[in-house]
Amino acid sequence: MSYDIQLFRKEVKEKHRLNETDDFFENEENLLPFTDQQKAELKERLSQYDYVIESESDLGINYGFSNDEGVSALLTDNCLYFSATGEGVFEIGMTASEFTDTDEFAKYDPQADGWEEID
Repeated sequence: MSYDIQLFRKEVKEKHRLNETDDFFENEENLLPFTDQQKAELKERLSQYDYVIESESDLGINYGFSNDEGVSALLTDNCLYFSATGEGVFEIGMTASEFTDTDEFAKYDPQADGWEEID
């Protein structure tokens, strides 16, 4: 069974707090696209964290993690999806949290009931 974590623009988190419906994430209008600069920065950080591009398609860029075959990422226009099995769950949780250090992004963990709150 895989564990999934998502990284969105922080404005998506704010929108979600105002409109917490069951289908919020299914409505494309709620998921604001990354700016070109944000997307470029995410690509660079993934590379720095040893994520390697495996394929590209209309959906986005698929990454594998060079240190654990059970870890992957998908960068789309409006979300960075992390997925892992086994011990890779810790890796994706920490990586997604670290990517929020610029205050541009927010981490959403559906298995842990939502948005990460950092005090």
